[in-house]
Amino acid sequence: MERTLPESLQLTIESLETPIGVMRIVTDRAGALRAVGWLDLEERLQRDLHRQYGAPGFRLEAGRATSEVSRSIRRYFAGELSAIDALPVQTAGTAFQREVWNALRAIPCGATATYAELATRIGRPAAVRAVGAANGANPVGVVVPCHRVVGADGALTGYGGGLERKAWLLRHEEKARRLTSLGGQRR
Repeated sequence: MERTLPESLQLTIESLETPIGVMRIVTDRAGALRAVGWLDLEERLQRDLHRQYGAPGFRLEAGRATSEVSRSIRRYFAGELSAIDALPVQTAGTAFQREVWNALRAIPCGATATYAELATRIGRPAAVRAVGAANGANPVGVVVPCHRVVGADGALTGYGGGLERKAWLLRHEEKARRLTSLGGQRR
């Protein structure tokens, strides 16, 4: 009896120039965001994809930064912060990781939360380290805003894209949020 292998997940990878470097955006055929990375950290992105889908579990093909996901991310970087809020995200990961990643999307733009606060929000106040590990394994940075999580003392802690990018993202969101509260057009 012949065994059929499961079909590989077909993914498209696009490059998008941003104020903090070239972002790599990985989407599936349905247009859901599967991963985000940075060109200067390409090996990390490849490791994340292999960890999520296995080596034979996906195929990458180059695309142009014209998808709805890319357009929304471009608008976010231009100051329209809510442009990424409704982007469809489809990730692998454990049920716990996905629970943490969903909680990350609930952190308001321009705000931060600590790992302990995030653990409490998901109803597991003792799981601070596990929340930190899930945060660090987030394959969809910026859109699933792990950059909004800070240490207990408010200090910036690790970020897969680098602390400089994390600091920039937080300043960007705070500046755009202030403009909105002053009656500006952006949010």
